[in-house]
Amino acid sequence: MMRSGWKPGVSWCVRVALLLLLAASEGLEAQERWSEAQAQAWYAQQAWPVGANFLPSTAINELEMFQADTYDAKTIDRELGWAEAAGMNTMRVFLHNLLWEQDQQGFTKRLDDFLAIAARHHIRPVLVLFDSCWDPQPKLGPQRPPIPGVHNSGWVQAPGAEILADPAQYPRLERYVKGVVGAYAQDKRVLAWDVWNEPDNTNDGSFGRNDPKNKEQLILTLLPQVFAWARAEKPMQPLTSGVWHGDWSALENMPPVARVQIEQSDVISFHNYAWPEEFELRVTQLEKFHRPLICTEYMARNIGSTFDVILPIAKAHHVGAINWGLVAGKSQTWEPWDSWQRPYVVEQPAVWQHDVFYPDGKPYRAREIEILREMTGKQ
Repeated sequence: MMRSGWKPGVSWCVRVALLLLLAASEGLEAQERWSEAQAQAWYAQQAWPVGANFLPSTAINELEMFQADTYDAKTIDRELGWAEAAGMNTMRVFLHNLLWEQDQQGFTKRLDDFLAIAARHHIRPVLVLFDSCWDPQPKLGPQRPPIPGVHNSGWVQAPGAEILADPAQYPRLERYVKGVVGAYAQDKRVLAWDVWNEPDNTNDGSFGRNDPKNKEQLILTLLPQVFAWARAEKPMQPLTSGVWHGDWSALENMPPVARVQIEQSDVISFHNYAWPEEFELRVTQLEKFHRPLICTEYMARNIGSTFDVILPIAKAHHVGAINWGLVAGKSQTWEPWDSWQRPYVVEQPAVWQHDVFYPDGKPYRAREIEILREMTGKQ
């Protein structure tokens, strides 16, 4: 997702709060977080995870993907078929707490239908529970149309700023996490749970003015609880939350939220949209934690992250690789991040930033599909 402007330096009170939270959760983590051996044994049984962050081309965000009036099984089936043919075996898919609150039975039915479609295409999704990126004021019902020429203009956060800023509303989030994870805790169709996407992203280049001013402190309190709620359902799948910025050379050098992510995750996930040299450096920095690694966001052609240079490194290190975007659609993530400052209305970018297929199934670059099939051994 969009890179925000991270401001270095952490206040003393935030550091103290982090230490207290880690100390409070240490006993629970020691009992319930997978051991390194458990995590490695699980990963050894999986096919090399390769796939994309998935949103059907007819949906602008996760609400539109799963709401009753706009759930589009036909498009999902068609587009996951293209992914299967390209050699992909996983999709990272975002859920939303408001969908659960709106209609638990209906949402679960549609999610179950999605998982059945994915299974027919031999795809096991990573399901994302919360997300701190983009619009912090999500609303159910009809979603606004895309802003012309702007990357991901309709994506919404989960939970929204109003709930995040009010701890009295956290029991709503607990019911959602336990309800969804509990419903699929023993479902082999689910590969993993990504409990929170880029939790400390402050959206400085887009909606930052509407985020809570103390967002990092709120996340530091809530994120360990989300891990604990999910673990309480005893899922057979691992839990993770991907680190995405900062210094990863040592645990003590990481941003406070990243330290929580590393300490709580069963398998370690991360995001990297940089040149292959930096990608491999980041991998080697995370390998010291002796847990399976999955890159849950990569591939931005305009800044040096492409299938042809990243996939060989990922395969050599046995790192899962999930690129951003499958089919160009209402999310408009082929547009660069800087489209928020300069919309690409008159002229389109020289190269797509993300996405693999046109809406009719034609590959953006045929060679990319050849590379995916070659690397995954797709016959």
